[in-house]
Amino acid sequence: MTKGSQIDRDLIRTIAELLNEQDLAEVEIEKDDFRVRVTRSYPQEVVHMPAQMGYAPQMAAPAPAQAAAPAAPVAVAAPAPEDLGSHPGTLTSPMVGTAYMAPEPGAADFVQVGAKVTEGQTVLIIEAMKTMNQIPAHKAGTVTRILVEDAQPVEFGEPLVVIE
Repeated sequence: MTKGSQIDRDLIRTIAELLNEQDLAEVEIEKDDFRVRVTRSYPQEVVHMPAQMGYAPQMAAPAPAQAAAPAAPVAVAAPAPEDLGSHPGTLTSPMVGTAYMAPEPGAADFVQVGAKVTEGQTVLIIEAMKTMNQIPAHKAGTVTRILVEDAQPVEFGEPLVVIE
């Protein structure tokens, strides 16, 4: 380990401690060609309220973190036990938005684990810029894993569903 990488790790550790102490969700620092972002997630509760236009559940305020919960630094991530992004059956998000498992609040989910799907069948929707985008199955098969929860924010390329 070089001296520079030790300083980087110490900085990230210090930032993670700051997240806990100040009850912050995210800190990002950028200077010259060095950039570090440390985040932690909070459990979120979905509160369904009548919407003026379309399907738009509101997120409740995040619950405060418990004192014993350590921050989860994104920059120093442990190796994932499984790389679903490269799995041939993984359907990934084509956009940034909010994933919804059903066509409207209170309706049955589009798919569940164990469901047989056909290529092109809608498996979930992603709301982006107030537009509901149907996300179709990229192949026919059986849904073996659903990797997102209803009303969860998703990033471009994030694994959503595994179809085998």
